[in-house]
Amino acid sequence: MSDYAMVVTEPGGPEKFERRAIETPRPGPGEVLVRQTAVGLNFLDVYHRGGLYPWAVERDLIPGSEGAGVVEAIGHGVGEVEPGQRVAYTHPLGAYASARVIPANRLVPIPEGVSDEQAASLMLKGLTAHYLIFSTFRVEKGMSVLVQAAAGGVGLILGQWLGARGVAAIGTAGGPEKVALALAHGYAHVIDYRAGDFMPKVRELTRGLGVHVVYDGVGRDTWRGSLACLRTRGTFVNFGQSSGMIEGFALSDLARGSLSACRPVLFHYIAEPAELRARAADLFAAVAAGEITAGVRHRLPLSEVAAAHRALEARETAGATVLIVD
Repeated sequence: MSDYAMVVTEPGGPEKFERRAIETPRPGPGEVLVRQTAVGLNFLDVYHRGGLYPWAVERDLIPGSEGAGVVEAIGHGVGEVEPGQRVAYTHPLGAYASARVIPANRLVPIPEGVSDEQAASLMLKGLTAHYLIFSTFRVEKGMSVLVQAAAGGVGLILGQWLGARGVAAIGTAGGPEKVALALAHGYAHVIDYRAGDFMPKVRELTRGLGVHVVYDGVGRDTWRGSLACLRTRGTFVNFGQSSGMIEGFALSDLARGSLSACRPVLFHYIAEPAELRARAADLFAAVAAGEITAGVRHRLPLSEVAAAHRALEARETAGATVLIVD
């Protein structure tokens, strides 16, 4: 079998992708060779491809941070998984390949009833939703919540999980189709930001109080509005920047309501294998209970990842996109 990877030859646009033949890697001690079947697509991949993060700026970079497949071989000392077992993971970089080696303690077995495509689309986005609402700001029933980009991959999971917890969440989305999609995934209210300013509507829905927390993965285009939607002592959680990096933010911006702000990163919440397994167990249990549906809305061959990146950056996608290893 001829293996390949989609390589970014240098930081830049989607045109920098190149399909390149690779030698099938061999697992070392504590490592596993995974024959991949599906790879999740995330805005994090766009950041890596474009060189946003200094530690990922290099030539011949293989992006991709979540995937699923079958264990093909194991290295010495591996006891967590065995050959033939279906597994999924989220791990910085390297997923855009037909086969890859990954530490055994970063893998999570895929339970019955969950497909490889679902698992590949859930690991990064689903675990992100988990730490956001259970750890970064623990949302309880009766609280008011605003989610920016509610029809995105993380947004759809947040809406469902919050709804299952009895939280009447507010979302924003661009256009009637995405508004309808978000409403079908747990949100009590969804505001079309293309139809006007979302801030007055949020204030109206919260009787002028504002929300307890805003989960904002958009960044530059929304952060000021997100802060304005918070109630006194509310919390702004910026977990991504799909519209660009936040610019002009000052601590004094928080003074108007004794607000809090943080910029969490998933990999700090799953650094310990035990914590990774616990969060993944909660995630898959929620899927099994029907609290979260892991529907994949867009599928493209891994070899066409450049087209997938263009669609993602143009906001032409809604929900999860999965790259099928061809």
